[in-house]
Amino acid sequence: MIRLDDIDRTTPVLIAGPTASGKSALALDIAARAGGVIVNADSMQVYENWRILSARPSADDENAAPHALYGHVPRFADYSAGHWLRDVRGLLTDGPRPIIVGGTGLYFRALTEGLVSIPPVPPDIRARADAIRTAEGLGPLLHELDDDTRGMIDTHNPMRVQRAWEVLMATGRGLAAWQCETPLPLLPVDACTAFVMDAPKAWLTPRIEARFDAMLAAGALDEARANLAGWTPTHPSSRAHGAPELVAHLRGKMTLEEARDRATIVTRQYAKRQRTWFRAHMQDWTWLRLPFDENGSNQP
Repeated sequence: MIRLDDIDRTTPVLIAGPTASGKSALALDIAARAGGVIVNADSMQVYENWRILSARPSADDENAAPHALYGHVPRFADYSAGHWLRDVRGLLTDGPRPIIVGGTGLYFRALTEGLVSIPPVPPDIRARADAIRTAEGLGPLLHELDDDTRGMIDTHNPMRVQRAWEVLMATGRGLAAWQCETPLPLLPVDACTAFVMDAPKAWLTPRIEARFDAMLAAGALDEARANLAGWTPTHPSSRAHGAPELVAHLRGKMTLEEARDRATIVTRQYAKRQRTWFRAHMQDWTWLRLPFDENGSNQP
C-alpha cells in the first residue's frame, strides 16, 4: 500500500503516465501535502500556443503551487529532449524540490539515463524529411535506418522515426551509435521517488473522451482558429492531439463531430503507445494502479 503522505519531502518526484491519467492532479496533491515545484515533462505543454489542447495546468492550478517549463517555448521554435534537459538542469539544484510530471517518455529517459549531445540537423535535411513523410509516410524513412536504430525506437511514432532519419543523414551515424556515447544522467531513478500511472484502458478511454469534450467547451476550437495563420502540419508545435483535426474542421474538411471522434481515436492510440513504452522502459519505477482511493492511497 502506497500513501501519498508517506512520500519523502526532500527527494525529487517523477510522475510519468499516459495522457488523461491524472498526472497533473497527483503532482498538485503531492505539492500540497509536501511542497515542491511542479515541472513539466510533456513535449506539447512546453509550447505557448496550446494551453487548452495540450491540457496545461489551469491558472488556478498554477496559483496553487509553483510551476515551471509550461508554455515557455514560442510556437515556431524547435524544442527537443536536449533543450528540455538543459532547461530542467537548473531546477534540480536551485529552489524547491522538483515534482517532474508528464507523458513524454524520452524526456524522462534523458533525465534518468543520460542524453548524448548530437550535432544540430541542418534545415535542408529536415525539409527533406518533412517532404518524404508527407508524401510517402514513414516507410522510406524507416527503410534507410540501420537495424540497431530501428530496433530501439518506436517505429509507429512519426517524430521519433523522422528524428532518427535526420540524425543519420546529418551525421552519417545511426542514432543507436550516438546513444552508445551517452553521458551520466542528471537524475538517476534511484535518487528519486519515481511513479508510473498504471491506467487500464477501460478506465482511461472514457476519461480521454470526456476531457476532449471539456476542451471543446473551454474554447479549444477558438484556440485552433488562432493557430490557422502560418499552420505547418509538420512542425512539432502542430502535433497537439486534436489540433490537426480541429484545423481540418475549420477549413471545411470535416464536421466538428468527425473532428471530435477522430481526435479521441488518435489520443487513445497515443495512450496505448505510451503504456507500451512505459512497460518497456520503466519497470524499475513504482507503478500506481488507478484509480486512487479517497484517502490518497494506492493498492498495487
